[in-house]
Amino acid sequence: MEIWKTLDRRTVLQTSGRWLTVEYHTVQLPDGRILDEWPWIITPDYINVVAETEEGRFICFRQTKYGAGQTLGIVGGYLEPGEEPLAAAQRELLEESGYRAAHWESLGDYVVDGNRGNGRAFLFLARGARYVQAVPSDDLEEQELLLMSRAELSAALAAGEFKVLPWAAAVALALARLD
Repeated sequence: MEIWKTLDRRTVLQTSGRWLTVEYHTVQLPDGRILDEWPWIITPDYINVVAETEEGRFICFRQTKYGAGQTLGIVGGYLEPGEEPLAAAQRELLEESGYRAAHWESLGDYVVDGNRGNGRAFLFLARGARYVQAVPSDDLEEQELLLMSRAELSAALAAGEFKVLPWAAAVALALARLD
């Protein structure tokens, strides 16, 4: 199979900062057909971390997200320009939870939307996490840190309590890896 070829691109929306750019691409299909105004969305790449403490508990958050309402969540955040995914995951775990983990394992990296872009997700399992510092409350969203057993984490996943798809996928991949 041949890949599609981008012939041209033009920006139709650029927000302040680096959070969102929308482009129209002119794309040539392998059979030669040309598609004009193929929408392409550019957002920063990000990480999500399923973190297990030294005691075998999983670090989660009860929080509210603008697009999802109240949900369970895991550690996550955008990569800074030039930052490696693992370094971002380690930074975000410390910033959001106050924990550092001894062992890190990639759960893979994934295109968010195969036809429209939307950044790339890098998912990690962190094990042996230990609390090392208090977390400053400077985030836009309120969140409550929870330490869940594996059974509680699995039950919450099955009950649909992780309402953001990358979080649910990361938890499912981590649980499968731990089996």
